[in-house]
Amino acid sequence: MAESAGPLKRITIGLNAAIVSVVENAPQILTVPHDKETGEDGGEGAPGDTLPFGPFDPLSHRTLEQGLRAWVEEQTRLRLGYVEQLYTFGDRGRHAAEEDPSADHVVSVGYLALTRGQSAEMSGAKWSPWYQYFPWEDWREGKPAIIDKVLVPLLREWAAQTGGASAEEIERGRRLDRLRLCFGIDGVAWDEEKVLERYELLYSSGLVIEAYRDGRPQARKPDSLTPQLGRAMQFDHRRILATAMGRVRAKLKYRPVIFELMPETFTLFELQQMTEALLGLHVHKQNFRRLVEKAGLVERTGRITTRTGGRPAEQFRFRREILNERPAPGLKLAPSRSRVNNRV
Repeated sequence: MAESAGPLKRITIGLNAAIVSVVENAPQILTVPHDKETGEDGGEGAPGDTLPFGPFDPLSHRTLEQGLRAWVEEQTRLRLGYVEQLYTFGDRGRHAAEEDPSADHVVSVGYLALTRGQSAEMSGAKWSPWYQYFPWEDWREGKPAIIDKVLVPLLREWAAQTGGASAEEIERGRRLDRLRLCFGIDGVAWDEEKVLERYELLYSSGLVIEAYRDGRPQARKPDSLTPQLGRAMQFDHRRILATAMGRVRAKLKYRPVIFELMPETFTLFELQQMTEALLGLHVHKQNFRRLVEKAGLVERTGRITTRTGGRPAEQFRFRREILNERPAPGLKLAPSRSRVNNRV
């Protein structure tokens, strides 16, 4: 009889929620208190912020989504609206130290949730701007300085690290290709949907604090000289958040999910600002308005508002009939030449 390789690990199913709201044109993500045993705000690779997380109880919850909604409402008093499943995250070492053979292995099902409310009441829960975690993703005021000043030089240095062998030269080419495609350099256009790919590149190159925490080869040890590349998170929660951001940006273009974040009535300028906030891009005003009206996504209410502080503006509402009229109603913001310069 073969000897056992060690104690069998139990598999625990967890539910992670990337809960998104937008306040004053700033996309916000709900974070909850971290495990105090890991230290404050990163220390030596133990970042403090976490996404809401809870276990799946098959005796109490008929489906995973029902479980997610139940514990989020129980913990935060926040009733979720739009929810969709993102991905299943199960890499080894997510929630327990590798050297602890007795710890359960946690497989988390990640969800994206969109809400208009920010009334979370969980002790210590807070809303944080999602660009705090990915400062290179917000192009509304132009190309973020961190890309050319910090990220690209460090990534070029990483891509050039080869020993001269043929296989390594091939790998170096692949690294450069990833850099170009992810960060839109050397003539390649910026793709706002590649949020996860950009984070994965920074993780693979050992530049983010989570890579050091997870023991990645060549990862830089955090110190006073190491540039802080966005606010870190515990476990793989920044990866989950990157997945959620990319999903939102992609889905805007073929489903009317943006209206899950809008009030019942709004101006076209407010709708444009919401779109820009989520995409991290500036949108041409007249083109955007023509696109929205031509797509039949909104209808006039017949009312005027002055809440924007400028000229009186007409109010609109989401035209829900569009869901039955077209299979993929959304803001089809086609790329243009000026997209390289952060216009769509």
